[in-house]
Amino acid sequence: MDLFGTAGIRGPVTEVTPDLALAVGRAAGVDGSEFVVGRDGRETGSALAAALTAGLESAGATVLRVGAVPTPALAYASRGRRGVMVTASHNPPADNGLKCFVDGREYDRETEKRIEARVEADEEQAAWDEWGTDERVDVLDEYRDAVADFARGHGERPDSLSVAVDCGNGMASLATPHVLTSLGVDVQGLNATVDGHFSARESKPTAESLSDLRAFVADGDADLGIGHDGDADRIVITDGNGDVVHEDTVLAILAEHYTRASDAEDPVVVTTPNASGRIDERVTAAGGRVERVRLGALHEGIADARAAGDDDTAVVFAAEPWKHVHTAFGGWIDGVASAGVFARLVAAHGLDSLRGPISERPYRKESVSCPDDRKEAAMATLAETLPDAFPTADVDREHGVRLELSDGAWTLVRPSGTEPYIRVYAESDDVDELAGSVVAES
Repeated sequence: MDLFGTAGIRGPVTEVTPDLALAVGRAAGVDGSEFVVGRDGRETGSALAAALTAGLESAGATVLRVGAVPTPALAYASRGRRGVMVTASHNPPADNGLKCFVDGREYDRETEKRIEARVEADEEQAAWDEWGTDERVDVLDEYRDAVADFARGHGERPDSLSVAVDCGNGMASLATPHVLTSLGVDVQGLNATVDGHFSARESKPTAESLSDLRAFVADGDADLGIGHDGDADRIVITDGNGDVVHEDTVLAILAEHYTRASDAEDPVVVTTPNASGRIDERVTAAGGRVERVRLGALHEGIADARAAGDDDTAVVFAAEPWKHVHTAFGGWIDGVASAGVFARLVAAHGLDSLRGPISERPYRKESVSCPDDRKEAAMATLAETLPDAFPTADVDREHGVRLELSDGAWTLVRPSGTEPYIRVYAESDDVDELAGSVVAES
């Protein structure tokens, strides 16, 4: 049974049902005595959270219900215990999902497989006199204060900075405007009320879906624009003209900052195979190094880098495009913390100055149709043909097929974990030619 994808369990509510939530709760509850349970603002969240809570309790676990919160707030509350968030992140409103945490970190694949096996086996509930209980607790104020305190350690107070924040009717409405205001930012909120239908725009923040934010920033006096997804783990940045700052440029800015700020002899940034070479350039310039891990597994990459290092090694930052783990704050992806830290860096240095040293080569993503049952064979073939087509490239087959070319260009081909596609990424001064060649091979 395959329930978990690259970011927990996720899908239409005809599949992610209360029955499934009950079964997952009962399966997960075996592993811990205390769980925090939260949900995003989707219409189906309350019922799924209730079913999940019942499952956890019937396995003998005590449940602390934190209500509707951003996913990073639930992860924050899971420190020292376990937690489950009912969310489909940036998916459409008719979807929902479950994401599991332990001590602020997402479950690894081994733990997810163990839960899948228990769900499939339909294991029995605990004895009637061993069931757990539940109670309502509040975490939101504590989380917002903690984010603001963490952000104050970076950059400078942004008293003269004006930021427009498009919360997309998602859970960022309850966090990012509050955090930025407490930091001294002049906040202009858009779509900053929770609406499970995502009436203002689709939940996934893209250049297209953030058109209202971009126009608002371009026509107004905001210095910066911030867009979030439905559960506030993703972040998109626009400049003062309303143009989206490339996600890998944002990543490179934060990675360089954390590397330079570290006093470790071996500062490490963990990222994913689809992330730009500009990240490697800036981290190397700051005296650090980059390690890559499969998409959706930043938590595993952090653990691996720490295990492989020594006392001089420190993982100072981990990120994939749009999603950032501020390791000195916690082990979870946190778009609210990204908003606070980035605003203070812009206040200290200016966005143009932060972007200045970064090599922003043209970047393209393509999707090639491939049925799920043919992905393995397709990737096996590409692992042989792509290196033959680019004989001078350095080849890494650990997470798909990634080719590093001598001029700093690179390309990655990997199977999608959620859709019937082979994904192609390319970054080069001649990106159309490079991407076209790779797509032709695919």
